Amino acid sequence: MISSDPSIPDIAVVKNYLLDLQDRICAMLEAEEGVARFRTDEWNRNEGGGGRSRVLENGHILEKGGVLFSHVHISQMPASATAHRPELAGCKAQALGVSLVIHPRNPYAPTSHANVRLFVAEKEGQAPIWWFGGGFDLTPYYGFDEDCRHWHRTAHDLCLPFGDDVYAAYKKWCDEYFYLKHRHEPRGIGGLFYDDLYAWGSEKSFSFMRAVGDGFIAAYQPILARRKLQPYGERERDFQLYRRGRYVEFNLVHDRGTLFGLQSGGRTESILMSLPNLVSWRYDWAPEPGTPEALLYERYLKPRDWLA
Repeated sequence: MISSDPSIPDIAVVKNYLLDLQDRICAMLEAEEGVARFRTDEWNRNEGGGGRSRVLENGHILEKGGVLFSHVHISQMPASATAHRPELAGCKAQALGVSLVIHPRNPYAPTSHANVRLFVAEKEGQAPIWWFGGGFDLTPYYGFDEDCRHWHRTAHDLCLPFGDDVYAAYKKWCDEYFYLKHRHEPRGIGGLFYDDLYAWGSEKSFSFMRAVGDGFIAAYQPILARRKLQPYGERERDFQLYRRGRYVEFNLVHDRGTLFGLQSGGRTESILMSLPNLVSWRYDWAPEPGTPEALLYERYLKPRDWLA
């Protein structure tokens, strides 16, 4: 995998954008929260680089939210990376990005995940290898068609300036990636997922990363505002905690970012900030037919064209 653009992206410019994006996402979430505030934890790695983690716990609206910026240097690529990309063997690398997971308290407000990132690898005597990646996806516990349409319309519209087929390709990739193979079910209603983006060149690829990062705010804020105060009871809360178990399973079993972070010596607290504080599992349980809980499986946990 060699970039078609001989010039690598300007890392300082990308970093400044990412730090600003983290600030704007946290400001949006704090405005919706209204009470609690993010705590900031700045950290450094012995190997080089570091990050700025922002975490909010036990808020009025947000039970847990983490928005992480990291810029780390890697002296030796982990086996999980070189097994799929042998050209990275012997490279030194740096990775920078913003990743986030939001777990609202209200069961009617969906969990959401997003990340945008840049990876650059270099080895003496060969051209740099770089790519952008990221996306965002939505995990509702109780589905609403208007939320799904808004989420995917926002994703579609941000992709359109980059090509008529971009949304369809990256939606499909998202549906396939955020899939619990051992459960035979999607994690949520999807969104966008892309990786290895270099063929457009550094300028256009960076522009798309900015569109995705900015698009997350436009996609998620109206949904959170609409659902955060919807009345709910113990039944809805129990189902939310049960479904959060699926989220944990995916992140610990299937997610490539979690595996890469742990194998590359990343900061464990920041890597696992995506996990909710409260979660539950039940043995061999299924919702009763005709219930709102059953509707999640029947209508929302099935990849579909929400713009049709």
